[in-house]
Amino acid sequence: MPSAAPPATFLDLPWERTCACPAKHLSCIPPKEWMKSQLGVWRFAYEKRDVRDKRVHPAAFPIALARRAIDLFTHRGELVLDPFAGSGTTLVAARDAGRNAAGFDLQNRYVKLCEERLNVEPEDGTAQRPVCADARSIPAFLEPGRVKLLLTSPPYANLLNRPRKNKSRRTYDRRNAQLGKVEQYSQDARDLGTLDEAAYGAAMESVFRGLLPLLQPKAHCVVNVPDMWWNDRRVTLHIVIVEALRRAGYELRNIIIWDRTNIVNRVGIFGWPSNYITMGVTFEYLLDFRRPVTNNSQNLL
Repeated sequence: MPSAAPPATFLDLPWERTCACPAKHLSCIPPKEWMKSQLGVWRFAYEKRDVRDKRVHPAAFPIALARRAIDLFTHRGELVLDPFAGSGTTLVAARDAGRNAAGFDLQNRYVKLCEERLNVEPEDGTAQRPVCADARSIPAFLEPGRVKLLLTSPPYANLLNRPRKNKSRRTYDRRNAQLGKVEQYSQDARDLGTLDEAAYGAAMESVFRGLLPLLQPKAHCVVNVPDMWWNDRRVTLHIVIVEALRRAGYELRNIIIWDRTNIVNRVGIFGWPSNYITMGVTFEYLLDFRRPVTNNSQNLL
């Protein structure tokens, strides 16, 4: 389905904090939670509301992950943006946390999924709005300088656009329903998941360059992404994203490891005894960027 036409006016979303925290505080979290978040390795558990079925969405992260980032980098009432909203987990976590949020996705089926997951209206006056639109068009929907956190998991270049081989599964479990399936989001020519590494990096730079003016000065941008294997070659997608966002004017602040070992089941031996490979399914990256207080004017064009 074509992306929605740009609106005549910006989305009407609250964006100012509603808490009583001191002005210089980054967020509402207490010292104990701050100390926990300082650790460079984070671990989360899934809950019943999470999307785990890859037939529904191929790469959904847990609500707990989004909630920790939102709690850490925003105050109640502030605005969160997800330019690749997918199943809508960021919006669900924002609603739970009492934050406003806007989520954009190219595919109407995912926008409908977001709406289904947000079927209960919040009672705190916040709003979480899913929109069917290309990420490149988001500046037409939001006023500059209002977003306090950009949180997303973008498409993984063309790395999902291939039949699944289940090499990390145990031998007896490899012939499951996923074997041979292509788990790509779509084959839409506008989808970043159809691009090779070079084109993907250029597209990410362009998208995030357009989003940078929407962020408040010193607002954070957290990108969840794994590295993957392609034809016996490690594709360091996190490096592609770091370089793209730095070119777009973002400042890399932290690299956090999402330790997934507690949620990985039925892992098999592969590569033994001659080809050592760490399994990408056991960890992913959370790349934490920030909009600098001052920017090179070229980075905002």
